[in-house]
Amino acid sequence: MKKLLSIFTSRLFVVAVLILLQLVFMMSLVYQAGVLNRKINFFFLILSYLMVVYIINKEGNPSFKVAWCIIILVLPVFGGIFYLLFGDKKVPKALQKTMLNSIQKTIPLLSQDQDILTELKKTNYEAYKESSYVWFNTYFPVYQRTETTYFKVGEEKYAKLIEELKKAKSFIFMEYFIVEEGEFWNSVLQILEEKVKEGVLVRFMYDDAGCVSKLDPHYKKTLERKGIECAVFNPIKAQLVIQMNNRDHRKITVIDNQVGFVGGINLADEYINKVVRFGHWKDTAVMLKGEAVWSLTVMFLQFWNYVDKEKNINFLKFKLPVEEEIESDGFVQPFSDSPTDNEEAGLNVHMNMINNAKEYIYIHTPYLVIGYEMHKALTLAAKSGVDVRIVCPYIPDKWYVHWVTQSNYLPLINHGVKIYEYKPGFIHSKSIVCDDEIGICGTINMDYRSYYLHYECGVLLYNCKTLKTMKEDFLQTLNVCVEITKEDCKNTFFLKKIIQAMLNFFAPLM
Repeated sequence: MKKLLSIFTSRLFVVAVLILLQLVFMMSLVYQAGVLNRKINFFFLILSYLMVVYIINKEGNPSFKVAWCIIILVLPVFGGIFYLLFGDKKVPKALQKTMLNSIQKTIPLLSQDQDILTELKKTNYEAYKESSYVWFNTYFPVYQRTETTYFKVGEEKYAKLIEELKKAKSFIFMEYFIVEEGEFWNSVLQILEEKVKEGVLVRFMYDDAGCVSKLDPHYKKTLERKGIECAVFNPIKAQLVIQMNNRDHRKITVIDNQVGFVGGINLADEYINKVVRFGHWKDTAVMLKGEAVWSLTVMFLQFWNYVDKEKNINFLKFKLPVEEEIESDGFVQPFSDSPTDNEEAGLNVHMNMINNAKEYIYIHTPYLVIGYEMHKALTLAAKSGVDVRIVCPYIPDKWYVHWVTQSNYLPLINHGVKIYEYKPGFIHSKSIVCDDEIGICGTINMDYRSYYLHYECGVLLYNCKTLKTMKEDFLQTLNVCVEITKEDCKNTFFLKKIIQAMLNFFAPLM
């Protein structure tokens, strides 16, 4: 009873109910107007059909466009209004303008050493093309003089993060999608409090949607009372035209511009298997030491500049020189993907890796909710003789998303892609390794939300020793996976197939 009461009184539930009431009220007004006046009803019908023509001819993802067109044609009056409210403006204009201005300020701070690009071109031309795409379209350069360490489970990252946080002397920047009180976060928070007392600048940022059911609504003030500067991204409000789709899904830690962490691991106990919700939770991350950390520092400050509205921020005061003597271990390129620039960098990086694969490409992803272009890339690679293997969860965190994921298995398997499920539990890792030459670890899922709606980040690795560790981790993970066969897919009960087909239709809108 207490659990049920807590759900009904939660901020998320209250906000959802208020938005629903506003929507019902508006729809009832439209319905009544249409019933009382045929001209008004006719106007809405014409508007809806014109909207279909507009959607078909505008730039954008075909799956989005088809889904919205069908909704509008099936519900011509209400569908058109839904699109005006939720479909067309993927990013609020105010958010888009302010974020782009913040990014523009930092472009001069991220210069590309042309000698590094030239050397990469000589070393690996395909990697050079990928790196050039990222540099020219996200403005994050590729570096050398950077050490990388790959963590194959959250427990490994947790231990190293605690160790490195204790060494902080000047500043700590942390940005996470999910934060929840428990052993992981409480251990981090204790260190942050100690560092504040030592005079270290600590800035912490979290996403409101990711933490809405995890943290107190006033948790920002709690951290500020401890001396931690805090910012909350895109607070959830009870407004009808609510922009909850554009979330800060990034996970970043920067310490003194010397050490940086990127990956899929949030600050909650399930990520280090102290709390078991969906079996064993497998996740990955990468630690950087050296010059490439500067990109993570800038990445964080770009967001801080937007969320905290800090004017005239001096980025360069945080560009502390690299203290350790670090030798080049391949090429390292952290980057960020934003829905505000109409450049699907995360999707294109994945597509480039798949299209350029020569021998193999191994993929970890919690969700496989893909469109036609990604399906085509994966199957074309497999039909061209590339060993394409994908590991997804065996125990899902969201059953409906998992059913959509599973509905994509058979079309891929039919063309030679090998699909596995992680039998011990849930795999949250977003890691790809290809041909022992290139890899990526970050926050980018293989789904519409990551590719088109969320703020994401990752680190590309070219010819690094870490790639060997990533490949070994993938192959070891296969030992506890079950391979999905055609027979498994065909034996799915009929009702589930029908529901999957319906869910697949709404997949771009999830």
